[in-house]
Amino acid sequence: MATGYYLGVDVGSVSTNLVVIDENGYIMKKIYLRTEGKPILSVQKGLDQLGRDFKDHEILGAGVTGSGRKLIGKVIGADLVKNEITAHGVAALHVHPGVKTVFEIGGQDSKIIIIREGTVVDFAMNTVCAAGTGSFLDQQAKRLNLSLEEFGELALRAQVPVRIAGRCSVFAESDMIHKQQMGYKLEDIVAGLCEALMRNYFNNVGKGKEILPPVLFQGGVAANKGIKAAFEKELGYEITIPEHYEVMGAWGAALLARKAGKKKGFRGFSLSDREIRVESFECPDCPNCCEIVTVVIDGEAIPGWGGRCGKWEKGVSRATG
Repeated sequence: MATGYYLGVDVGSVSTNLVVIDENGYIMKKIYLRTEGKPILSVQKGLDQLGRDFKDHEILGAGVTGSGRKLIGKVIGADLVKNEITAHGVAALHVHPGVKTVFEIGGQDSKIIIIREGTVVDFAMNTVCAAGTGSFLDQQAKRLNLSLEEFGELALRAQVPVRIAGRCSVFAESDMIHKQQMGYKLEDIVAGLCEALMRNYFNNVGKGKEILPPVLFQGGVAANKGIKAAFEKELGYEITIPEHYEVMGAWGAALLARKAGKKKGFRGFSLSDREIRVESFECPDCPNCCEIVTVVIDGEAIPGWGGRCGKWEKGVSRATG
């Protein structure tokens, strides 16, 4: 008899992550892909890869999180759609039941989650500015012709980190170029940028928060050893990077789907072979003029979203209004 599993998907602006877990919550397989502005295509690629190993197994439930959760939730037939704070918090508690603080830095945003006695009691997000996020680090690493791993290793070799303006990504880049032209060592500049991003994080998302250990550092930026070292230098104690730090959101979504029970709304791994497009229109039925978004799979329209009244989510067709 085929074994049953749960699927978790985290769709962000920079990366798309998928995990399959067993009924004990253990990750059987994880996939990390670049979204590249095409969330549906990236999810299709991920499902195609997972389907090679799990097409003969039953998916008992599917959960979705991330900035693209509404869209992808409709596309895959998710049983559960949750925000990133909840998903990351659940995954952190699964890994470390005693965790009190979670740092999460993704491609375009950063978050802090405060947990007390197994419950999320406070959080903050920075989604306005790219300074201090993975995309900015990625950009600077490419400009210096370094991989992200090399970037972090180089920062650890710094003797005297240079102070870099970190409140704005534009100013930070200008400051780095200026310091290079003044002849500072590259490792000191890179370490200075790591410390600038750390200050930016604490001055924005961490401002006014009670940061207590144990601290878990999640998200793609956790792979940067320089950023981890900058956090530890400021806090004065070690922070923990989970084994599956890059897919914690997807893991949390899968764990939440498992907790919700067996619903089986998932449309299957064969979605990778189907034609999927998104359409939108302005609802004319009231002065709100809501923009309604609908997913069409092989010519079949899926109930849309975006209206204030909720009727489109209930399956009202465009023809009947």
